[in-house]
Amino acid sequence: MPAPPSPRSAKRRLTFITLAGVLAIIGALAAGYYFAMRPVTLRIAVGPANSDDLKVVQNLAQAFNNQHNSLVRLRPVQTDGALASANLLGDSKVDLAIIRGDLEVPRNAQAVATLRKNVVVLWVASASKTRGKKATAGITKIAQLAGRRIAVVGRTQANVNLLKVILRQYGVDPATVDIVQFPANEAADAIRNQKADAYLSAGPVNSKITADAIAASVRDGRPPKFLAIDSAEAIAQNFPAYEASEIPAGAFGSAPGRPEEEVKTISFAHHIVARRGIAESTIAIFTRQLFAIRQNLKSEFPLAAKIETPDTDKDATIPVHPGAAAFVDGEEKTFLDRYSDYIWWALMALSAMGSAGAWFAGYLKKDDRRVNTSQRDRLLDMLTAARQCDSMDELDQMQAEADAILRDTLQCFEHGAIEEGTLTAFNIAIEQFHNAVADRKALLLSMPQNLQRASAQFRAAGNA
Repeated sequence: MPAPPSPRSAKRRLTFITLAGVLAIIGALAAGYYFAMRPVTLRIAVGPANSDDLKVVQNLAQAFNNQHNSLVRLRPVQTDGALASANLLGDSKVDLAIIRGDLEVPRNAQAVATLRKNVVVLWVASASKTRGKKATAGITKIAQLAGRRIAVVGRTQANVNLLKVILRQYGVDPATVDIVQFPANEAADAIRNQKADAYLSAGPVNSKITADAIAASVRDGRPPKFLAIDSAEAIAQNFPAYEASEIPAGAFGSAPGRPEEEVKTISFAHHIVARRGIAESTIAIFTRQLFAIRQNLKSEFPLAAKIETPDTDKDATIPVHPGAAAFVDGEEKTFLDRYSDYIWWALMALSAMGSAGAWFAGYLKKDDRRVNTSQRDRLLDMLTAARQCDSMDELDQMQAEADAILRDTLQCFEHGAIEEGTLTAFNIAIEQFHNAVADRKALLLSMPQNLQRASAQFRAAGNA
């Protein structure tokens, strides 16, 4: 008959199962870490073509992609301008957008950073002419622009709306003003040809477009006249998207200074906003990468140096994204901070599953334990019978039955149905049984044949 399996095989199998379970848990954690830390690509809407905003975003996207440890990457989505970008974000078609602060902000937009701040420049060219007439008295105040032609540099309607806000603040009805717009690449020629009485441009203080337009306004070495917006604080009070600001002396050139002294004006910001619902950790990582790369890009691309942290006040015009606020406030969460709850619940779930599995396995083996208990009781009964048996054949049958019980018991131990203590007690019983059989056989062999038969008949009669 084949030899019964070794009890040690059950321990080996349990060890292998435990090791496999540990490796499975480690693999699951490693896979979770990989998926949690793999790069995320964010779509960012920006425009128009050839604008400074687009150039900044393209440089940022390239810098993000060149970093091997970059966890967030950018994919620019070119639009027709800030309004179109805001609409894409409002429709949840992009993750980020460059929007203009004085335009309608989508409801699902949350601030991540301030890309740049634009100042409003109002000026009158030297030797200005009215439409079809000689130059009249010089324009020195915004209130004197009633009935004049004002040219706005750029095609965006937002700058026209901005001009109307300024005019109304000074009591000038926009309906009495002839407003025209020139593309940025045609503004210098239009100013040289004196096609308007006054001009408005909005852009960074170091904007090349504004600087070229002002340079075209110089006549015979005489600088243009800059119109101060003295009511900047009042405008900012009425329109929170605007801020009171100043144009530094000589910001657009010197000899002579353009302007010769500081000029009051208003400013507004272009913001990087994120769609509400993007994970806090993703935006926190993006903000951290943004300001880290800004330091590396500002020497090669000065416009990147204009990026500033968002306003984290609760009454900010554009509410800040929680991820950006965490970075600014130094409360950015680590990997364990973000996923500790999930890891803890996963371990609890695995523990509960292990307990449930152990109970279920024990429940499935209850029949084996019951059978083994009955076999052990049978072995004890055979132990008593072996000490009184007078037949060698019966002793051989009981010994064969005991061997079968031994084989079943070892199989139960290997399958985990019985514990090592139970197996030890069984070994003592089987050893006592074999000793009893051996002693009884030795006794029977020492007795004469007639005495064995008489003893067997006497026992059979007594049992009857």
